[in-house]
Order: sequence, then C-alpha cells, then structure tokens
Amino acid sequence: MNNVEVELGIWLSSLESFVRSGPSAFFAAKTADRSREAHILHSALLRASMLNAMLLDPTRSDGSHDLQQLAKALRDLTLLCEPTLKSSVASTAEYNALRNMIGERLKNEAAIHDLVAAADEAGAKYLPSVLLNITMAPELDAEQAELALVLPRFGRVLRYLDVVGGMLERDEPLKPSILIFARVNEMIYELTTFINNRLERFPDAEAEMFATLDAASYTASMELKKVYAQELAGVSELRPAPSVYARTETAYALLHDGFQLILAGFAKIVDPSADLFTVFPEFKAKRDQTLVLRRELDSLIKTIQTAEAEPEDRKVDALKSSLREFMLEPVTYLFYKDTETVERFVEEITITRSNKDLVPLLHRFGAYLDTLLGQVTLRAVLAEQS
Repeated sequence: MNNVEVELGIWLSSLESFVRSGPSAFFAAKTADRSREAHILHSALLRASMLNAMLLDPTRSDGSHDLQQLAKALRDLTLLCEPTLKSSVASTAEYNALRNMIGERLKNEAAIHDLVAAADEAGAKYLPSVLLNITMAPELDAEQAELALVLPRFGRVLRYLDVVGGMLERDEPLKPSILIFARVNEMIYELTTFINNRLERFPDAEAEMFATLDAASYTASMELKKVYAQELAGVSELRPAPSVYARTETAYALLHDGFQLILAGFAKIVDPSADLFTVFPEFKAKRDQTLVLRRELDSLIKTIQTAEAEPEDRKVDALKSSLREFMLEPVTYLFYKDTETVERFVEEITITRSNKDLVPLLHRFGAYLDTLLGQVTLRAVLAEQS
C-alpha cells in the first residue's frame, strides 16, 4: 500500500474531524477570534493538495479522475480560506461558515472515501507481528476473539500518531498536527466506548482478558484527558514555535508510548515470552536513555544540594563541571519543554559571580530538578523496570 496514499487518507480524515468538531472543541480559545483555526485549516489543505499531487499520474486513467476532482476541490477550498486569512480577525460565524463549506465539499468527493479506507486498513495492520497474527487467525477462542476486535483500533491510533512523529522528526511546522490530534481524540473516545460496551457483555469478569481490556480502556481514557486537557489546551493560540513544539512533542510521546505499552500488555497474554522490548525494540533505546537521565538527574541534584549547603569555590566549581557534563548529552533525553527550563537555569548559574547569590538560585533549581526526576521516573519506558 502506498505510504503517500495512506498519509493523504489520514489528513483528509483529520480535516473532516476538525471541521466537524467546531471551533476550538478542545483547544480552548480565550477570544472570539478564529483566524488561527482558519490558518491551520489552510495549512492542512495545502498539505493534502501536495500529497494528492504526488499520487496523480498523468499517464494513468484508472482512478485518476477521482484524484483530479479531489485536486480541484482542495484547490478551491484553499482559495476559499484566503479572504479569512487576510482579515485581521475572523469571527466565530465566519469560521463556522468556512468549516461548514469545507465539510460539505469534502463529503461529496468520491476519492476521499477510498483514501480514508486505505488509511484505516493500513492502521488496522499497524501492529507488532504477535498481535497482527491474532487479527488474521481463522480460528480463535472466545477471549482471543475479543482481543482481535479491539487491536485494529489501537493500530489505527498509532498509525495516525506516527504522522505527527514524522513531523517532529523533520522539524516541520506543527500547528497543522492539531487536525491529527482532533481525529485521534475521536478515535480514542470511540475505542474506549467500544471496549466498555464489549466488557458489559463479557462472559467472565474474572478472566485475565477482562482485566487487561478494562485496564487498557482506563489507561487510554487517562492519557486522553492528560493530553487534551493539559498539553494541547490552547495550543492553537500559541505563537512561539518552540512552545508549539514542546507541547506537541509531549502530547505525542504520552499517547504514542502509552498505547505501545498497552499493546505490549496484550502481547504478553498472547505470548508469555513477549515483553515490551521484544514487541517494540525501539523502547529499549528509550529505556536505556531514560535510565541514564534518571541517574544523572539524581547525581546532579545531590551536587546542587552540596553546593547550596556550602557555597565555597571548590564545590561550586564541581557543580559547574557537572552541569557542563549534563548539558553535553543527558539533557537531550529530556522533553524539549524541560530542556528549555534547564538551559535557562544553567545559564543563570554560569553568569552569577557571587557564590552567596547562587544559594537561592540553586535552591529553586534543585526543587525543579527534584520534580523533574519524579516525572522521568514515571515515564512509560520504565514501567517494567524494577
């Protein structure tokens, strides 16, 4: 299956979700100005047009007509956005009219159904082999059959999130990813509702599969609330690119790592020899980096406390040396939003000449790192770490 086709299907599905959900459905806006949402829609339409252009082959006639019609629709909708972009303020009424027109036009494009279906099919198979085999097995016992119904929904969420992961890796503008998160929000809600409905009819509430599915639904709900109520709330209004990157990176990591952890739990039921690091090998590198980060943070906190208690030259010099070492590599294992804060503290410590003036600064820095250490310890990659 063509990756461009799948990604275009994901963007089109996300566009439909975003315009369907209304203005600032969970990206809470403090003003009535919807111009930022209009800019985000415009950017997503341009991206979809680019992906569609990559699929168009002038030498082919089969299926090309629908893509050509889609190209025209996307071009028209992009132009439709432009008057709103030129206006300094877009009212809620103007924005609602724009999104309604986009939604109606997309609904009538024949190519969209096939592209979204292709994206969903690819997502359903976006699972580790031990779990993919369950979804394709001709015969299953009752508990495995329940699992086979749920797994494709998890795969789709991860496939959509991987589009955001690619944007982060390539350092692309991230505001359009709000549309992906809009669709993921719907998908997770649908997923947890589906699981809960299945659990109500589950024949054995004492079965291991019942407990695992129940835990998966609860975890997905908690991650959903954490991401959308905290990390993504108001993100459409943020101006500085580093702030948008920091929020997007954290939201992506919480959802992506959390869902992989849930799937690893399913894999262990199917195959008791499976663990997180065999099911998702990339977790081993993340685990190792997080262990280094946890160790270095703990050591740095102790060094800071020593210098704070006795701010003499020798101990302050030892602290500054430790900070230089920390900033060479361990700091890169932090989320971007935490990296910025650490860098500011380190810079302030470096330029402070009086050891006496360092004491309150070190106290604040130590308290911050202590909180940060607690957050690092709770990362999903350490869930199976003793």
